[in-house]
Order: sequence, then structure tokens, then C-alpha cells
Amino acid sequence: MTSSRRSWATAGLVTGLAGLATSYLTASILNVRDAPVVAVGELVIRITPGNLAERAIGLVGQWDKPLLITGVVLGSIVVFVAAGLLGRRHVWLGTLAFTVLGAVAVAAVLTNPVDTQSGLIPVVVGYGTWLLAFGWLSAMLRRPAPAGVPSELTADSISRRGFLLRAGVVTLVATGAAVGGRVWGAGARKVEQVRKLIRLDGVSMPKIPKGAKIGLPGVTAWQTPDEEFYRIDTALAVPTIDPQEWTLRIHGLVEREIEVTYQDLLDRQKTEMWVTINCVSNPVGGNLIGNAWWSGVRVADLLELAGPIEGADAVLQTSEDGWTCSTPLAALQDARNALLAVAMNGAPLPIDHGFPVRTIVPGLYGYVSACKWVVDMRVTRFDKVAAYWTERGWSEQGPVKLSSRIDVPASGDTVTAGELRVGGVAWAQYTGIEGVEVSLDGGPWVPAEIAHVPTNDTWVQWAATLQVAEGDHEIAVRATDKLGEVQTGEVQDVVPDGATGWHLVDFTAEA
Repeated sequence: MTSSRRSWATAGLVTGLAGLATSYLTASILNVRDAPVVAVGELVIRITPGNLAERAIGLVGQWDKPLLITGVVLGSIVVFVAAGLLGRRHVWLGTLAFTVLGAVAVAAVLTNPVDTQSGLIPVVVGYGTWLLAFGWLSAMLRRPAPAGVPSELTADSISRRGFLLRAGVVTLVATGAAVGGRVWGAGARKVEQVRKLIRLDGVSMPKIPKGAKIGLPGVTAWQTPDEEFYRIDTALAVPTIDPQEWTLRIHGLVEREIEVTYQDLLDRQKTEMWVTINCVSNPVGGNLIGNAWWSGVRVADLLELAGPIEGADAVLQTSEDGWTCSTPLAALQDARNALLAVAMNGAPLPIDHGFPVRTIVPGLYGYVSACKWVVDMRVTRFDKVAAYWTERGWSEQGPVKLSSRIDVPASGDTVTAGELRVGGVAWAQYTGIEGVEVSLDGGPWVPAEIAHVPTNDTWVQWAATLQVAEGDHEIAVRATDKLGEVQTGEVQDVVPDGATGWHLVDFTAEA
């Protein structure tokens, strides 16, 4: 019989979605973090050049992962429909299209640094579903008209009903698999329930230091709530780790290898401190920065137990999802109190921010220090290793650069002419802010008031009063750190080691 293009396109789409559903169910049952769609998405992340990834983050910000997953799904749907249409010409062509897509998924899993073997099983199950479902549906579409049928129209009607029945069965099975995957995926929800029940001895609720607030409405809050804290990582499916199963291995160029459990950390003395962390991708005036109350165990104390040997100068940290960063060994041993953090703002880490354990290192950009879901620390040398972002063009060392930002007024605002209060935040983690100055329309630099905080590891709020006439204006801000360094006005992109330049805001003053 001759079948319509719509029927073959439907066959390809239903087949494809059924394979995705069964692979998702299998991944959930096996507790594999990377279902095929996620694995392909992370493959895209791994092969994307650093400068292109940077532009994408700058363009869409924290929507990068949802948009990537959506793109993978939509791209898959296009291939599914194309496979169906190819099958209308020759069934083997449609099967070949599904095979190519399966090969991409296999490549994505095999190139993933974690879950390689178990991650193949969902791909195999999904591919098997594609072969069975497409063969079953295409057999109906190519079935010859029954003998004795009085007309072609009647034959088409009979075959169409049969095809729709089979397509409905496949759709029903796919729906059941997707729902089953959701039910089996309750493991992540279980980890969240466990997280909420954890009681952390030695962890206190945050108390904002007296004098830390400048008192100007519109200036960014000094403490960043968990739900507003920026998130930049490469994990499309966030690792959900039972804290009872978590361990950290410290090995490499050490006198003795050690393994630390979550309970070991809970039993140790906690260090607590306010620390502002920010992403190297944060542009001048950007918001990829936040300040929180972190609680945990000093990395230096654990490294002392392991005993780094002479010549070591780096620690390659590895996350549960395979992401890596190379951190200066000295920064993990000195007085900055680098932490294996177990709590954020007085409660166990949110899953999205590294539960059960992550690393916090004051004064360094996250790409060389802030390893979420950390499970491995290898003491080594910089000339022996390359980490995720350094392989993509970022510098080996990542000290945070002296920076400042204007929050009030916002760019494009209209204000009342006359006396104008302006303000924002400035930061130079591990060094501290000594002063902030603002300039109106390229005029002289005017000192601003700065709030006072009992640490050099956080941002500070600042405010100043300016006289503005009617018309269009531009404000610039610069900071000075406690070593006397003045923030440069030279504009530099975020690659390779962080953006520089003065934050400029334009606004209009009216009577």
C-alpha cells in the first residue's frame, strides 16, 4: 500500500519518543545520572570551544542548561520525524537514522568521565526500543491491501486504523515508561528528604555583621539567599548523592593516601565564615557573584594528615559528575581557611550547590577552586595536569580581580535632578576593600562611604551623594584594595582570567 508522509512521520516520532522514555526509565532504575539526553547535552558542553561557551553564558546566563536540553530534545524530534520519512522510501534508511542517533548517544556516554559502563545500558535499551517499535509500525504501513477489499479507499481506511492502533500501543508504553522513570527517580527526592533531616553540630545560623549594610534601597543584599545564589557548572543532571555513601579520596603526591567520609566531616570541628564567591565569566557589572555564610572543615587540616610531599604545587579536584579544577596547593593550606563546606547559610548545602560537600576557597575564581559534589583530590603539579576550563583557554591561576559595581541607579533609569544617592558593591576577596570612588560624566573622582565588615573575604556595600543637573549622565565606579591597588579602567574580556574595567551606568535626570 502507499502510505502518507504524515503516517510515516508519526511512526518516526512515536518510535523516537518511546526510545527516550524507556532509556529514561532504565537510567532511573539503575540510578544512572546521565540518561541519554543528558549525556548528549554534556557531550555538547565538553566539545564546545571555551570562547563559544563564554559567549553563550554571557548571552543567556543561567538559562544555558535548560536551553541546551531543550535544543537536544528538539533536535532529536527532528531526527525522529526525518527517520520516519526516510523509512517511507526504504525501511532500512529510517533504521539507519535511528542507528546514527544511537551511536551519538554511545559516544556521549563513552566520553563521559563517569558512569561509562552503566550509562551504556539505557542507550542500548532505548536503541532496542527504536528497532522494535519502528519495525512494528513500518510493517503495518507497508502491509499490502487485504484480499477482497472492494476499493483502495477502504483498504487505506483499514490500514490506517491498524496503524493508529499500533501507534497508540507504542505511545501508551512510552507514557508508562516515562511515568515509571519519574517514580523510580524518587531517589533524588529521597536525597533531598535526607538533606532536610540532617542536623549539623557546630553550624550556626548567619548573623549579618553590624555595619555591613549601607542603608541605601536598591543596593544588592549583603547576604545572598540560597535560591538567588548564582549557579554555573557543567552538570545538566545535578548529582544526587546519599551522604552516607559519600567519600573523599585524597591521594597523589602525599605521604599517605586518606579517605574521608561525610560522618568524618560532621565529627570534626567546624570553621564558619562569610565568603563572597564569583565566576570568572562574570562581566564588568555582572551578577554571577554571591555572598553566603559557609560552614565546614578546613582543607588544610586534611591535607596535613595526608602530608603533601616536596614539589607538589596543585590539587586536582574532581566532582561526582566528572568536572575538574586545578587549585594552587598553597591556597588550600594558608590562612584563608579554604573549606570543605557542608553548610550554606546555616543549613546543609542545597543539592544544586554541591550537597553533600563542596569546596570554598576565598580569593580564587570558582573555575580553579569551587568544586561542587567533590569526591576526589589528587595532590600533583600544575605541569602534570590540565583541568576542565584550563583545557578550554582559561588561565592556570585564577585570583579574583579587584572589582566594583553600581546597583543604584540602574542603567536607563530616570531620576530627579538635584541630590542623588548612588550605591553598589565592591570586592577584592582575601585582600579587602579600602575605598570606593565614583565619577559623574568623566569628572573628578568622589570618595564614597563604604560599609564595614569584619573580613576581607566578602564584598562591601558602598554609597555616595552626587549633584546632578537635568539631562543625560553617566556614572563610573572604581575601588581601591587594602594593598593600595586601584581598580584599572582598562577593559579586558573575561577570558582568560577575568574581566576588568570600570562599571559605567547611564541615566537621565529630570526636574
